[in-house]
Amino acid sequence: MLATPAVAQVRSFAFGPGKTGGTTVPRDQIYNGDHGYEPGRPTLFSVRAAPGNYRVTVTLGLPRTATETTIKAENRRLMLDAVKVPAGRRVKRDFIVNVRDAALVPPPLNAPGGASVLLKPREKTAFTWDDRLTLEILGATPGVTAIRIEPVTVPTVFLLGDSTVTDQPTEPGASWGQMLTAFFKPDIAIANHAESGETMKSFISELRFAKVLELVKPGDVAMIQFGHNDQKAQWPQTYAAAETTYRDYLRTFIAEFRRRGVTPILVNSPERRNWNGAKITPTLADYAAAVRAVGAAEKVPVIDLNAASIRVYEALGPERAPLAFSDGGKDATHHDNYGAWVLARAVAAEIAAAKLPLAGHLRDDLGTFDPGRPPDPATFRLTASAAQPYVKPDGN
Repeated sequence: MLATPAVAQVRSFAFGPGKTGGTTVPRDQIYNGDHGYEPGRPTLFSVRAAPGNYRVTVTLGLPRTATETTIKAENRRLMLDAVKVPAGRRVKRDFIVNVRDAALVPPPLNAPGGASVLLKPREKTAFTWDDRLTLEILGATPGVTAIRIEPVTVPTVFLLGDSTVTDQPTEPGASWGQMLTAFFKPDIAIANHAESGETMKSFISELRFAKVLELVKPGDVAMIQFGHNDQKAQWPQTYAAAETTYRDYLRTFIAEFRRRGVTPILVNSPERRNWNGAKITPTLADYAAAVRAVGAAEKVPVIDLNAASIRVYEALGPERAPLAFSDGGKDATHHDNYGAWVLARAVAAEIAAAKLPLAGHLRDDLGTFDPGRPPDPATFRLTASAAQPYVKPDGN
């Protein structure tokens, strides 16, 4: 039922005043192949790590200063959101980080396949696919004094999808998959394999699906969301018609996971922000309906994120809905931190409402959530990652 733990030793590091054991990390310690801060990026602390799941325990708090700390992992996966600690107090928080690389077990002689995922050029330098665990420590007054990293055996939720799911690498972009971890207890890992520009066909041909199938274990969960790019008839090599081939690919993904003892969950795509008066004009309705139909026929749970996203946008209205989208609202498909957080919260709410087994891993303090009454974007706060050139998602 549980994933194989990473093969690595427990690592402990100490920072700043009041150090409490572990390897002392000077503020100017550049990553040296084992640990340290990423060159030119002093908010990013990396530790060499083999692929697997890790429990990260951070000690927060300073003797004379109140602190507020936000931590993201790998490609800006949200782990801790604005944890406040009064001066003179210390608290410990833990979370699970999934680490992976692009290597595949080479296929037998004369068998089809490959030895590595076919990464896009910009992925080759991403923290998602490297040989280390990277933490981004943020906040006006961050208070990390110690970090402990240990390999663990926990179930894993694998996310398969496109740019509306992936871990977007730079501000102001974000997608719901990279926010999801913040809504779960530290007893389950989120492994986000989604990537911008992907379709169900390309996910197979680029060996991303092979990578996921190589990693999954009985008891894991796979959440599958495609559609934005599959519907593009102008992409003839990967186009999949909603009434035929798209449904067949969904069934194929479901069958492969079930054969391995993995629970599939279908998620239909969040809608684009196209208006007809005060109502959203659907552009993905056929694909959203196909997901519902396949889910019903195959007895697979469906997260209706398409319907939830429409409720969110219409509740915000044409004037405020752009505040949920990237590039200052000029992008009508991809989200910013606020939009990604709201959609991830909607996903968590549907998991809870459907009483899926996965709901047992949700945080106990989440409360209820109504997509028709989203939080006010004017009061939403999430500490931004360090400035980097904006990367426009593929398929935009």
